[in-house]
Amino acid sequence: MITRRAMLTGTLSVAGAGLLAGRAVAATPSVGALHGRWGRTSAAVAVPPAFSVRMPRLPELSPISTLGGVDWYRVVLKETVHEVLPGSQTRALTFDGHFPGPVIRARTGRPVVIRHHNALSDPVSVHLHGGSVSQANDGGPMDTFGPGSSRTYTYLNRQSGAPLWFHDHAHHLESEHVYRGLSGSYLLSDETERSLPLPRGQYEVPLALRDAHFDEAGQLVYVMDDVFGRSTILANGRPTPYFPVAARKYRFRLLNSSNMRFFQLRLSDGGSMVQIGSDGGLLERPHVTDSIGLSPAERADVVIDFSRYRVGSQVVLENTLGPGTPEEVGQVLRFDVVRSAEDPSSVPEVLRVLPAVASLPAPSVHRNIVLSMDEDGREEPRGLMDGKVWQMGRIDQTVRHGDSEIWTVTNANKIIPHNFHMHLVQFRVLERNGGPVGAEEAGLKDTVRLFPGETVKLHATFDTYRGTYVYHCHLLDHSAMGMMANFRVE
Repeated sequence: MITRRAMLTGTLSVAGAGLLAGRAVAATPSVGALHGRWGRTSAAVAVPPAFSVRMPRLPELSPISTLGGVDWYRVVLKETVHEVLPGSQTRALTFDGHFPGPVIRARTGRPVVIRHHNALSDPVSVHLHGGSVSQANDGGPMDTFGPGSSRTYTYLNRQSGAPLWFHDHAHHLESEHVYRGLSGSYLLSDETERSLPLPRGQYEVPLALRDAHFDEAGQLVYVMDDVFGRSTILANGRPTPYFPVAARKYRFRLLNSSNMRFFQLRLSDGGSMVQIGSDGGLLERPHVTDSIGLSPAERADVVIDFSRYRVGSQVVLENTLGPGTPEEVGQVLRFDVVRSAEDPSSVPEVLRVLPAVASLPAPSVHRNIVLSMDEDGREEPRGLMDGKVWQMGRIDQTVRHGDSEIWTVTNANKIIPHNFHMHLVQFRVLERNGGPVGAEEAGLKDTVRLFPGETVKLHATFDTYRGTYVYHCHLLDHSAMGMMANFRVE
């Protein structure tokens, strides 16, 4: 069960702690640099050599019925065992027995109904992250269903295509539950996306990244805010695996499913990647880059062209952020180019049309939101939103239905990073630290990173559902400590 932490003891310092040695990443702080180290609760298991296991593809769930133009699913939340580390059987909390969680594919305009049965010993609440859904189907922190019971969620899918995901959100339990496996991908497509000649079929690969801490028996060790201990990187549930590819373009649907870890991803040869989408779906235009940054819960839609490599060659997807050494966390997975293949796919110069920032609806309200956490070494530090710990019945912001608003969100901490996620709506990032945002943040978003002292300005329109929803830090260990607030659309 959840252990109340005694963390951030002693003097905190960012002075290079947790950054990978020899990497030029000083402009992007390390999460691990910003927290006190937890002592080990048990010896760590020996992690296998890098690239000694193959990365699996994530399983895709099939509906049990498609009658009436509705896709019906039945999912059981249960504890199962999996060979995550070779030779060990690791207990995990799963959706339908899959670790990491499965993929559900949905279409804009076609409803999905999922009946979840809770075969666990804790209450749960399933949240569709990034989904525009009614309050009754949002999976709020206290809207739980207990052991032995079931809950049906209906998703009308009236929003544009986006790489959504689902995870447990039961307050004070969400952090450990997600860490132990309760998350999955929900890939919503629309006609615009399906009309593009992007890589598809076997060349479209959902890719869930996270970190973990294993004991010497190969079991997941959960200690709240154990950012230093979680030093084994998993790609689709396997430690630093290899993945065979053909010499052609692939589309990778990246999800940072970690509780706490930030990733900064690059190819080991410095080669280019083409980012075509983020949390809220396709960007307007492809963004050619040599680095992809993902805070917890963020997604990136990325095309990598392996035709520039000869058959028989290899290239590693690296992570240039700590905490942890390059040997522990610097290598994510290796792509092995094993064959040639025809490639009819392409990345168009225009992917979709989004309203220009200047033409967004005029805001009726400007709000200032402050994220913070005690970082003075106290025994029981608090996570705070506008100086308050979350309370279920307190409405922190009241929004008029149909209005557009600008929220200026600030990380008031000096050494602790956060990010910001708002339920119900996708938003546009207007500014970062008073300046323009990069191309990677120019599309629709639902989660945005905030390193210490940073401020972002967001534009959101609340024209779908009425009800009470939450916004919070999606470093889930922080939201479990109270860094969350309620807004009501009425």
